[in-house]
Amino acid sequence: MTASTTDDTIVAIATASGRGALAVVRLSGPQALEIGQRLIRPWPSEARHATLARVFDDSDGLLDEGVVVFYQAPASFTGEDAVEITCHGGPIVPATIAAAFVSAGARSAGAGEFTKRAVLNGKLDLLQAEAVGDLVDAATRPAQRVALSQLDGGLSRRIVELREAILGLEALAAYDIDFPEEDDGPVPASRILESTERVIGDLSRLVATAPVGELVREGAVVVIAGAPNVGKSSLFNALLGRRRAIVTDVPGTTRDALEAVSEANGWPIRLIDTAGLRETTELVERMGIEVSREYLEKAHVVLVCGESDASLEETRLVVAAVSTAPIVETRTKADLMSAAERSVNGSRHVLVSAETGEGIPALGRAIANALQSTNGVLPLDAPLITRERHRFALERAREELRQFRDAFAGAGVPAVVAAVHLREATRLLEELIGAVDVEDVLDRLFSSFCVGK
Repeated sequence: MTASTTDDTIVAIATASGRGALAVVRLSGPQALEIGQRLIRPWPSEARHATLARVFDDSDGLLDEGVVVFYQAPASFTGEDAVEITCHGGPIVPATIAAAFVSAGARSAGAGEFTKRAVLNGKLDLLQAEAVGDLVDAATRPAQRVALSQLDGGLSRRIVELREAILGLEALAAYDIDFPEEDDGPVPASRILESTERVIGDLSRLVATAPVGELVREGAVVVIAGAPNVGKSSLFNALLGRRRAIVTDVPGTTRDALEAVSEANGWPIRLIDTAGLRETTELVERMGIEVSREYLEKAHVVLVCGESDASLEETRLVVAAVSTAPIVETRTKADLMSAAERSVNGSRHVLVSAETGEGIPALGRAIANALQSTNGVLPLDAPLITRERHRFALERAREELRQFRDAFAGAGVPAVVAAVHLREATRLLEELIGAVDVEDVLDRLFSSFCVGK
């Protein structure tokens, strides 16, 4: 990665806007230290040393007193000279400090520009930069763990290993190109083909993690389905541990789908409370039922809810006609069941009561088991493909290797022509980690970041 050629200094408030105890203002670029020394007194005696100081504007007006740290390039997040001020929060104090830095010669940073500079200056690769964004956006512990692993370079190291393996194939193929007159070449063709198959297999195994990686990043869609008034919204609230859905005895209360992020025994889930499935002529309720069907079509797990065997079976048939996802049959209002009903239903359904909390942990385990049945064990500490960009690049690299294999093994195709596919596969992996010029990729990536990061 080449060093950044940026010659301007940027500033941003790195914490969320609104009322809060503290805020952080960040300054990075060639003039960062000079601007900081002009507006901050006393200036810290050494780099990376927290100092209590006052911040002034260009007219020597006091703006705030806070903790100041400066960093000298390249020992900073961006790889540039940088200053960070921890000041009082709220809408005014950090805004006036940032404005004072702009007046002194900095400019307001764009979305993700600090992280972009870290990539351009070789402090992070592109996969690690994406992990920064995923870590900020993480809503569950599994998403946090995967993002931290990627930020630590786990996925990057795997991509580099695959790139090195392809470069090794290029070296083997080069012997065949340089010594075509040798009998069977100095390297047996079988060895080159076996090595190619091995790398193709490694790529395939990494590509195969994409569905689980997407589930970790986005959350598995778990839909609560059932007839009106069987306790879906109460179950939704119980699984979340807080009141989110309105619960009444009036059928059809839920007119639209409610969504919330949660976890089920380590699996990140997007829990969906849907409108009751029934025939109705009421326009708004009918629209809600259509939304329910749309969620059922993309569900990873469906909780089929009912307060009787008949309502469970009726809902199960409706769901099965719309969704191919695993079904967890959930007998609601278990606190109202007789002992005889419990003995009959206990082995067939998950018995739950939103009123008493009975069966909620068991339902969480059932959701996790259903997800594991279709996706395997959740490998949070192994490299996972979490974005469509990753999957697309790896699939293309795998296809290039397959084309090399077929061309190299086929008759009449010069080795130098077949080797072009190896070069393209290498380029795709280099682009994935940002080892080549990917300015357009950077612009798209960092447009989704928050300002100040």
